[in-house]
Amino acid sequence: MIFNPAEENEYEAACELLVHRFDRWAKENGIDADPFAAEAALEYRHLGTPDGRLGLWDQRHIEEFLLDWVPRTVTVLPDEEPVDAPGTLRALLRYLDAVHLADPRGASLAEGLEAVDAAAPRYAEAMADRSRWGLAKFWITTAAEQGVDVHDEQALQDFVERAQREEVPHDPEVLEAIVERQMRSPGPVRSEPQLPVALPDDDVLRAQAHRSPVLQQLRDLAEWAGRDGQTLTGSGRLRLSDARELVDRLDTGDSTDSVRSSADLPRLNLLVEWAKTARLIRVAKGRLYAVAKAEPVLNDPLALWRRAFDALRELRGPVRGGRRGRYAESVLFDEYAMCDLYDVILPDVLATLYSLPHPMPWPGLRETVHLAYRSNSLLGVLGTDSIGLEQSDADNDLRRLLGVLENLGAIECHQGMAEPVFADLAMSEDEDEDEGWADIPAEDDDDLLDGALLDDALSADALLDDEATLRARKLKSELTAGPVELIRLTDLGTDSVRRRLLAEGRDAPLIGELTQAPPAGLLGVLADHYDPESARAELAAWIAVHGDRPAALEQLVHAVRTMPFRTRAEAMLDVLVSSLDDGVILLRSLRSDPSLAPTALSLLARREILAPEDLTEPESLLMVAESLLQLCEATGVDGVRHVLHQQGREAEEALRAALASGHPDREGLADLQALVERVSRERNTHVGRFRQRGHRKNGRRGGKRRR
Repeated sequence: MIFNPAEENEYEAACELLVHRFDRWAKENGIDADPFAAEAALEYRHLGTPDGRLGLWDQRHIEEFLLDWVPRTVTVLPDEEPVDAPGTLRALLRYLDAVHLADPRGASLAEGLEAVDAAAPRYAEAMADRSRWGLAKFWITTAAEQGVDVHDEQALQDFVERAQREEVPHDPEVLEAIVERQMRSPGPVRSEPQLPVALPDDDVLRAQAHRSPVLQQLRDLAEWAGRDGQTLTGSGRLRLSDARELVDRLDTGDSTDSVRSSADLPRLNLLVEWAKTARLIRVAKGRLYAVAKAEPVLNDPLALWRRAFDALRELRGPVRGGRRGRYAESVLFDEYAMCDLYDVILPDVLATLYSLPHPMPWPGLRETVHLAYRSNSLLGVLGTDSIGLEQSDADNDLRRLLGVLENLGAIECHQGMAEPVFADLAMSEDEDEDEGWADIPAEDDDDLLDGALLDDALSADALLDDEATLRARKLKSELTAGPVELIRLTDLGTDSVRRRLLAEGRDAPLIGELTQAPPAGLLGVLADHYDPESARAELAAWIAVHGDRPAALEQLVHAVRTMPFRTRAEAMLDVLVSSLDDGVILLRSLRSDPSLAPTALSLLARREILAPEDLTEPESLLMVAESLLQLCEATGVDGVRHVLHQQGREAEEALRAALASGHPDREGLADLQALVERVSRERNTHVGRFRQRGHRKNGRRGGKRRR
């Protein structure tokens, strides 16, 4: 139920299978559904969202699909019936629930149907709003409205050429709105999968937050500001006398010697701006006040910590430091740079540390920032000396950022030996680094890189491979020479990064969140998203919550037994067996199960527990049937047709025997039976044509041609 965007063939086969089964289910249940709309819904979850989970639907997914994706991507020509996307989505949600493919971490069926009902009244208006359309839909509809046969390739090509010559009448305001909208929202990028994490409950997190020195400083600052407020200077800064008092009161560590303005106290300024951004204090009419509504937050350490963490993303300038300090010219925090690296680096650093099984060594983390800087900076074409100086500044910037995160309590740092895996990765990652600047376009005089700079880029490109190798060797040497600084997220940091990932629509599994999931939902998520160690922990937690172990195992086995999709049933059984200490014993016991025997035999063979000679003749036939059913699911009908056409009648005879094997998947066997009959008709028609063409006037067949 999840595919990498590059797995086009695999996704198309799964989508075809799901839509086919869904359409059959809808007809059997008397439900009016549009297979095309169902395919659009699956495509939206596959390509239109960061996580790509086909079975997970929340309110935001339902609204975005009905009110944005369908109006933007689904073209309905003037002579065609409108697409009933709301009705089809209702049916699809019911189907996913009925066949146990719904992700238990999404909305319940009732919640999903309620969200469809809430969005449905706005659907027709969204479909009619041309400013919501995509470019392709706009021009295809324009062509059809002007009498162009859009199914005629040549007619459509002629229309495109006229449009490029600006000879096609159209609404320029609508087109401009579409282009602006597309530039503002280029579309989601598939996020990298995250390993499941384990977190303590909120009471433990609250106790940890209470020990954060930054939180105490923020509380004291709000208390100092008070409801009556404190007077600020004409420029809106703290008075110097107040600033000196706060340096001592908050223990910021700023040096107040020879200071002439509170602007020269970077740590105090950071706290003040932090408190403002977190809505703990505010400025009004030249005075600094405590925010009255923030009192409940100030009294709850965990709520205050989360608010402070969320505010950190807006603190580029204060984190940078004083205007006159060494951070005045900053690589990482320059808001006027071509690319706002602070907005890139902060989330990237946190995501790099998130769910890592081992602490990240400083040299490895530093290298990720260097890579981001090299890929976003024009200095890559100006020579290695400039790069070295700027990367040194980037290291200082990163150190300061890490210091702020450590003071907050989001990360922990200590000395130790780096895990060997980081040294192994050092070489492989640099081998895959960007291949240079040779692909930078210079098509006109307005390009950012003029001809001279491009020549420098091409010259520098020849050195990149050697430089990458040297960097990799240096990094590996640092990681293996001795103890280095090791960095990891704390529980508080992990919790808040996870909350941010979820808010962005990304997948961030949490061990223990599936204890109330239905058995099929549990095993499906474990098979699709969990590593073996995390799956064992999640399964153990689920069994513990569901009481008696034999009864819990029977529920899990029954979930596999009733799964109508063969490949998913085997994946579910595989993760169940792998996550139990006595899993192989359970697997062997299912060899004689009337419903699960084919799945168990397939898994026993894959694990090389059973050899072909160990199978009885009925078991061999079951294995053939199971293999063909899984092949049909994995490659689609065309994949099985290809096998049958290639291997000829022997394959058909084996398949007919498998169809008589007694395999319990009647629905799958019916599909295979229809396929066999179809291939047989195609072959007979094909051979008949050859016989007719090869027949000679004297009545003899053209044997050579026929063969």
